[in-house]
Amino acid sequence: MANQSASYLLVALCLLVLVAKHGEARPPRLVPAVFVFGDSTVDVGNNNFLGGTRKEGKANFPQYGVDFPTSKPTGRFSNGFNTADQLAQLLGFPMSPPAYLSLSRPLKSHQLSKGVNFASGGSGLGKHTGRLIAGEVIPMSLQLEYFATVVEHISKSAGSRRTANFLTKSIFFISTGSNDMFEYSFSRSDDRKFLLGLVASYKHHLKSLYRLGARKFSIISIPPLGCTPSQRLRRLEQMGTQGCFDPLNDLSLRSFPMLAAMVEELAHELPGMAYSLGDAFTMVSFVFANPQTKDWNFTELVEACCGEGPFGASGCNQTVPLCGNRNNHLFWDGNHPTQAVSAIAAQTLFVGNGTFVNPINVLQLVQL
Repeated sequence: MANQSASYLLVALCLLVLVAKHGEARPPRLVPAVFVFGDSTVDVGNNNFLGGTRKEGKANFPQYGVDFPTSKPTGRFSNGFNTADQLAQLLGFPMSPPAYLSLSRPLKSHQLSKGVNFASGGSGLGKHTGRLIAGEVIPMSLQLEYFATVVEHISKSAGSRRTANFLTKSIFFISTGSNDMFEYSFSRSDDRKFLLGLVASYKHHLKSLYRLGARKFSIISIPPLGCTPSQRLRRLEQMGTQGCFDPLNDLSLRSFPMLAAMVEELAHELPGMAYSLGDAFTMVSFVFANPQTKDWNFTELVEACCGEGPFGASGCNQTVPLCGNRNNHLFWDGNHPTQAVSAIAAQTLFVGNGTFVNPINVLQLVQL
């Protein structure tokens, strides 16, 4: 199974290299558009336009973006492209669609023709998630309100039938829930009640997207959050020992089967709904267990590339040390992966097998 997965990843990696090095060699667009929802793992700059967002909720300053084509910070919580960018590239786009708040007003049809990214760093499924740490963010409920505005605009321009067809064939990529879990872990009470509420909220938002016209969903689950540099530091400070923060990993692990069952049930309930669910916990665990393969070479699994102090978890900014080789680091900053890891995630979502994505991968999803 692992060998089969590695061969899938190699094919996708070759595609991604072509995209990165030869713009003219980019594969044809496989879908009309990509619409992105979620948190900092897929935000491409929405938080840049929020006046009430604290520095903890922004990534529009050095050394973020050091490996982006412009070598400038864009609002991505990465040294370069994030998972939304790299999945979009595999689907035939140059990168993620633009951040919703970056679009000129009034909205113009050509701005929306390839999709929109509504994701906001620090946000979650809950309306108040992220406010304590990041300040102003765009919760999932507001991301969906923005999407409804986009659908209304497209419908006025193209008509309801053409809009419905456009949305039916497009991909809706979602990466959320981690910040809700982070915040809950600091005041744990009833874990099962929390997880049931998290999944119920996810279900509500998926149904809302469906009502607005979404049909093909690419969803990535919550990764092992306890292994991020910030949570390794948390364990060191609280327990005096090194390693992943197990209570948070336990929540992440328990959430996946509940999310998987909910999405499967929803797909049976809603006519025409199709989905690909990526198991981020298993993906990251696979890389931890296999840091060096013919496809990647991670020599640093613990320390953040951009940061200082224990595990480099102090936070990334212009004054802290930067690692020399971002491609061999698993983590870019205290909470986010490097561009290299995001590439593996995107590739696995796109062509991975049943070990990592179910019931089908994104390539199979677009072919339905």
